[in-house]
Amino acid sequence: MSRFEKENPPLQDHSRIKEENSPPLEGWQAQPDGVVKRSTRAYMALPYNPALRTRARELRKAGMLHEVLLWQQLKNRQLQGLDFDRQKIIGNYIVDFFCASQSLVIEVDGSSHNDKVDYDRQRDAYLASLGLRVVHIRAVDVLQNMEGVLRRLTTPALRATPPQEGNRIEE
Repeated sequence: MSRFEKENPPLQDHSRIKEENSPPLEGWQAQPDGVVKRSTRAYMALPYNPALRTRARELRKAGMLHEVLLWQQLKNRQLQGLDFDRQKIIGNYIVDFFCASQSLVIEVDGSSHNDKVDYDRQRDAYLASLGLRVVHIRAVDVLQNMEGVLRRLTTPALRATPPQEGNRIEE
């Protein structure tokens, strides 16, 4: 257990069994736009487009450095016992990180997001309509100030931020 985890108590009890996060194999009904609604508690019946599976897998394998570094801190319930998914399909979007128990989406914004402000706003509005909080973190902060990023992610007052602003991390 890191010093950071010792100093920051968990936000909630996250003792769920991993299988609860798995989608059911039967009962998927595709919508006209290709989105399938899953009926599981952990995923809150989030819409899911199975056509994006291959792309999400490619993104997980390729992994930008800043995403891989943050994933090393989030995977296996290392951050306050929270269970995160990487490159999670939600509707017609693939988000960088998702924590079902907190209804939280984390987007790490690198230079590829500079020209996608309208797209990011549209995606964020869609995710918010599903009851999800979206937090934007700048890639430079992940690369240069991981401790600040982790401190920000465990702040009880964690709130969604507009994509163009990001959560600028103070050192």
